[in-house]
Amino acid sequence: MRALVIEKPGEFSVQTVPDPTPGPGEVIVEVAAVGICGTDIHIVEGEFPPAPYPLVPGHEFSGTIVDGPRAGEKVAVDPSLFCGGCHYCRIGRGNLCEQWGAIGDTVDGAMAEYVTVPEANCYRLPDDLPAAHGALVEPLSCAVHGFDGLPRILGSHYLIYGAGTMGLMMLQLAVAAGATSVSVVDLNTDRLQIARTLGADAVATNAGEFDRPHGWEVVIDCTGAIPAIEDGLTRVRRGGTYQQFGVAPGDAMASVSPFRIYNDEITVVGSMAVVHSFGRAVDLVCKGAVDADTIITHTFGLDRFSDALQAFRDGVGRKIQIAPRG
Repeated sequence: MRALVIEKPGEFSVQTVPDPTPGPGEVIVEVAAVGICGTDIHIVEGEFPPAPYPLVPGHEFSGTIVDGPRAGEKVAVDPSLFCGGCHYCRIGRGNLCEQWGAIGDTVDGAMAEYVTVPEANCYRLPDDLPAAHGALVEPLSCAVHGFDGLPRILGSHYLIYGAGTMGLMMLQLAVAAGATSVSVVDLNTDRLQIARTLGADAVATNAGEFDRPHGWEVVIDCTGAIPAIEDGLTRVRRGGTYQQFGVAPGDAMASVSPFRIYNDEITVVGSMAVVHSFGRAVDLVCKGAVDADTIITHTFGLDRFSDALQAFRDGVGRKIQIAPRG
């Protein structure tokens, strides 16, 4: 089969590799669509420590099971690989697993014609759901997990930093969760216009442009950018919640006011990957809770991975996907 192989940081190519062979409890999925994520960029650049090389990336994907009793079933695949035995797995926090792994991040993934996956990680999709929509389930499941850590109080005001795929998903979930208003900040004005069409009440390139002197009950960073993080922490209303959803570099540091966190009773929460949220994300995608056609803007063949990578880096469009079989 053909697969995109990252041989080492900065070096990748489409190669012919052996067809995968399933082990006990595993199935083979013929990949229909796979999204490019910021983690894939970090793997290409050698900035994701858990990734071994060589590696076939790709963890946001959908396809069809082609062997076993479920052959012919269209599925989205939860890439999570938890050990099941460590302290965190035993208390239901598998995303914090001491042996954490993921398809496409620590073992070969879906930037290929076929991929081996645990059968238990396969979630059935309706036959009439476009494959590209199915590949949005994984990023949406991350957003759903993020919302699990937020106080969902009807009538709250939300401020979201970042109008990329994840920021736009968080925006739509906030609207669905009963927000009175959602304000979105991004430096890309084209993306801000899309945020408007997806339900944002106000958009700006700087949160200082908004007229909310008392701040927002919920502030979510979806950028991982230190200036946005530091600014966002100052925008939380007294008694409100700040969530770090975006991925900052591992050695990055941000300045915060411990006194304000204490005195204003600010809750600071993180959100990492997926746990107990994939099935709900399937339901939300099937219901049309996120506008998949607006979020997905580009699809490339496997041979054009370099072009897709450059488009992602340049901030072109929104969700960029690969169709491994053309």
